[in-house]
Amino acid sequence: MKLEKILDNVNSLEKNSFLKIIDNIKSGNPKNSKEIDKILSASSDNLKSVDSINIAKVFDLIKDEFAETIKAEFVNTTSQLDILIDIITKDGNNILKQDWFARLYEKELAKIKKRTKELKIQLESDKSEIPETRKRDYIIYKACVETAYNNDYENNRESKITDDELSILLTLTNQLDLSQEEVKLINYLIIPPEKSDIENITTFLKNIGVVFYSRKNNVIYVADEVVRVLRKIRKKEIADKYYRRVLKTLKESQINLVCRKHSIDTKELDYESKIKQIIKEGISFFTLLKSGIHKDGTNLTDRKKTINDIWNNGLKISSNLKGVTVEEKIENIISYFNEIELDEKVGISVEGYEKLLLEINDELKSFRKLVLNEFEMPEETILNSATLLDFNIKPRDVLDILPVEDLKSFIAAKELKSRGDLVLNILDAYKDAENLLIENYVAIGFRNLNLLRDNGITIKESELGLKFECITQKIFEQLGFNVDESLKKKLNTAKNKIDLVLNLGNNDVIIVECKTIKESGYNKFSSVSRQIKSYVDLAKKNDLNVVKSLLVAPDFSDDFVNDCDLEFEINLSLITAGSLVNILEGFRESKHKQFPYQLLMKDVLIKEERILKAIKK
Repeated sequence: MKLEKILDNVNSLEKNSFLKIIDNIKSGNPKNSKEIDKILSASSDNLKSVDSINIAKVFDLIKDEFAETIKAEFVNTTSQLDILIDIITKDGNNILKQDWFARLYEKELAKIKKRTKELKIQLESDKSEIPETRKRDYIIYKACVETAYNNDYENNRESKITDDELSILLTLTNQLDLSQEEVKLINYLIIPPEKSDIENITTFLKNIGVVFYSRKNNVIYVADEVVRVLRKIRKKEIADKYYRRVLKTLKESQINLVCRKHSIDTKELDYESKIKQIIKEGISFFTLLKSGIHKDGTNLTDRKKTINDIWNNGLKISSNLKGVTVEEKIENIISYFNEIELDEKVGISVEGYEKLLLEINDELKSFRKLVLNEFEMPEETILNSATLLDFNIKPRDVLDILPVEDLKSFIAAKELKSRGDLVLNILDAYKDAENLLIENYVAIGFRNLNLLRDNGITIKESELGLKFECITQKIFEQLGFNVDESLKKKLNTAKNKIDLVLNLGNNDVIIVECKTIKESGYNKFSSVSRQIKSYVDLAKKNDLNVVKSLLVAPDFSDDFVNDCDLEFEINLSLITAGSLVNILEGFRESKHKQFPYQLLMKDVLIKEERILKAIKK
């Protein structure tokens, strides 16, 4: 869930710790202090009075300093911060009931206790199953941790690992190519973890700004933006879901090679289970591609060829992978996945996602259990598009966890294209839902739930207004307009919320307002004209030229049209939902790639006949 949305969901008391940390960083003259001051001067210097949008903007500017405050907590060896971060940064764990978080924490402690015991036996045994070279690496790192932790005790000081010692240990783990899990187990051989009270853990994480806790709902929230910072601290270059996507492009022999290098027992594991274990081990993605999947002695040319093959044939990316060296190529793969994660687009329409989930659940009886297990969700979780998108789990992420046989079974049942990439075939088949919504655009505008149900669209009445706005945006995008979300966020304030901003370039914009109605004939001109006038004034204050303002509704009364005709300050024109859809259809059949916006400038009530005639020329 985005930080902005979480801030809107929790009360002022529940966000205090987070705001205090931001305030402390702001007071310390961070590197982006000028940009921060610019944002805050437009609203308020008091963070408690700043809206959620601007707090999220400020956090983006201080995330590096925020990361440093979290790193400082690792000096406290009893904090178990590595365990806690590994839990809350896992896909599907960014929204947790506190009791479920407690269960995940207890499960992790039990696993660590069992595995450290097994590791101790292996390290002390003359007939260890761990290869001698790897055993030597473990013993070297273990000895260094013991020295770092115990030298304080010998000097009559409290035992701890200092910041300097920690940086040396991190360098050592990189040189020895140890996974996060290997490091964690050896660390906890020296300093066994003690179970902490879940209330104390929640308070600790809240006080360092890592989580928000809604006591009323008993829910712990971790913002997507914070998760990305925490992953970086734990040296996890990409999210697990993207790591999985890459691993599934590899041959089983390559997977086995990685497992052997990190002492993962593969005897009783199938292909899918090996992939899960590699991800759980926290093996560096960069190291995996640089050396982990290549046999010893593989030359540089063959390594580059393997990485290029993953990019073009495994991930099915048509453009060439940039980079001259192996390192540059891997960094570009990492950048690609991090850009995808920042992209808020779902890939298919939300309705298409909902339909996909329903139909997979009907066809594959193991689907629900598979999703809950993979993303560590409690049994009561509602698996719908809204829930999964809050968890930042998109359609592609869901399909990626399905075994190949399940994908084949679903494709056969739905009679979908079976040649080529199975996941992409399924996604393509569920992209049509967007067109279905555009076809029912007028019914959504009129809030006609019965007609929508008859046409196969299930939607709550409370969501109709937002849905009408979203489809309006899609239509303008298909008309070739730049619907500028970033500019809209910049302009919007707590009081004034513009629906759409069409950026024409050169500081010229069109402001669009969307209205739904139950009865025929929209007739609230005085209120909507005041609303649009405030938007126009807002744009002008930001040095923008509003060449036109548009009001989109399913219908307008004669009085409304007449009142609009007398209005000159806001340069307002009206367009019905039906006219807008018909114009889109005409545009699709025309030679134009960009709709000529000048055609919207003439009428008070825009006449689709005139526009259709013009674009056919």
